[in-house]
Amino acid sequence: MRTGSSEVVPGDLAEARSRFQAWRNRRERGCRIPVRLWALAAKLASRYGVSRTSMALGLDYYGLKKRVEEAGDQPQSGRPAFVELPSSAVTGKHCAVELDNGHGAMMRVQLSGYDAADLAALAGSFWSAG
Repeated sequence: MRTGSSEVVPGDLAEARSRFQAWRNRRERGCRIPVRLWALAAKLASRYGVSRTSMALGLDYYGLKKRVEEAGDQPQSGRPAFVELPSSAVTGKHCAVELDNGHGAMMRVQLSGYDAADLAALAGSFWSAG
C-alpha cells in the first residue's frame, strides 16, 4: 500500500497499517472490519486527515469520513472549547495569549497597548481559518 511517493508515515499510522494488514491476512472473506479497528482509524484520521489515513490503511475514504464525523458528535474532553474573559481581565495593556484551534495549530501572541475587541477579532480569525 502506498501513501505517497516520498511521504514518511508516522509511527502510529504505520502501526495501525500493520494491525489492519494482520486482520486482513487472517479474516474470512466477506468479514467486516471490527469496530475497534474502525475506532483506531477514526482516531488517526482526526489527527492526520481522512485522505492520508484512508490511503495508509487501505480504507474507503467516505466510510472513514462518516465514522470520523460520528465520533466528532461525541463530547470531547472536559476542557471548555471557549473561555470568555470578563472585561476587567483584559483591561491591562500587556498580555500574552496562546490560541489552539483543536486541530494541532497553535498561535502565541504578545500584545501591548491593545483593545479587547482587537483580541477577540484576532482569536475569531484564527479559529475560523482552521
